[in-house]
Amino acid sequence: MVRVKICGICDAQSAHEAVEAGADLLGFHFCSSDRRVTPEEAKAIVDGLAVRPSIVGVFIDQDPSEVREIADFVGLDLLQLHGSEAPGFDAGRPVMKVLKIRDDVVPDAAAWLDPIMLDSWSADQRGGTGRTWDWDLARELLENRKVFIAGGLEPGNVGKVVSSYKPYGVDVSSGVEASLRVKDPDKVRAFVHAVRLAEILS
Repeated sequence: MVRVKICGICDAQSAHEAVEAGADLLGFHFCSSDRRVTPEEAKAIVDGLAVRPSIVGVFIDQDPSEVREIADFVGLDLLQLHGSEAPGFDAGRPVMKVLKIRDDVVPDAAAWLDPIMLDSWSADQRGGTGRTWDWDLARELLENRKVFIAGGLEPGNVGKVVSSYKPYGVDVSSGVEASLRVKDPDKVRAFVHAVRLAEILS
């Protein structure tokens, strides 16, 4: 089953609606980001969920001790690293390294354990970009590794990604927003539905 990660959760309502729609993972930004939340805000949201999916913390070049403190406080299951962190980063939780596709080059993923995430590179955005990239570039990696695809996904194109590339997971933030920091429940449901339908049909 393809894992669906709804990222950039900023409020309890969006978290509840994502879980209700069938999200497998919820992502919270603890880095420099328009969708940044405090550990206290994230913990309150997570603690208020009736059903708890995997909880992911997004970080960019932050000290492992800071990351570990946040992970312990919130109860994170997975650490998503968007910066220039080196292999072996240890903050007491499993890590998902985000590798950026730049100039049609897929970075070497050999030093990082699964899962990994592939996203588009941007000169002015260190986190998620909201921009698609040439998924064909990663076909070999997708066939051999547990890879999340991110970057410009939305309800209208995620089905094609799932049916054509069969990734381990897909990640979306801005593609299911009503406005910055606020998820659109209809878009979230449509996104998850498109993933599940593509799985059935492919």
